[in-house]
Amino acid sequence: MSIQLLIIDKYGVNSIKSSGSTCRWFFAESMERLRIAIEIMTLPMDIPYDDAGIAREKRKARELRHSAWWRRKTATGLCYYCGRKFSPAELTMDHMIPLGRGGTSDKINIVAACKECNNKKKYLLPMEWEEYMQSLKK
Repeated sequence: MSIQLLIIDKYGVNSIKSSGSTCRWFFAESMERLRIAIEIMTLPMDIPYDDAGIAREKRKARELRHSAWWRRKTATGLCYYCGRKFSPAELTMDHMIPLGRGGTSDKINIVAACKECNNKKKYLLPMEWEEYMQSLKK
């Protein structure tokens, strides 16, 4: 029996075929990216998050904003969503899975985004954002 999981995102197609020990990846960044994609696909839509939990995650995000990691992340000046180039100071921190929908302030969930994309995305999950962007192209 062979099981295949395909995930299509902005990086291309991630394909895992499970038959024995065979695994193939096309344009995959990492196993962690796959883990997040699977979490996003299975994320409940209405997660009751308490204010203390969100406040804690916002604190973590503020600490990350002052880190060398964030400076390296914004050094390219590229917006994760639209791909346009900005000065590092113009980029904002965005949670791919919003805090209000169960996201965390872990490095794997945070991307650099221009203010325009960040404001438009708001609380949308990556899948919902892609659907929104596709609807604009029609």
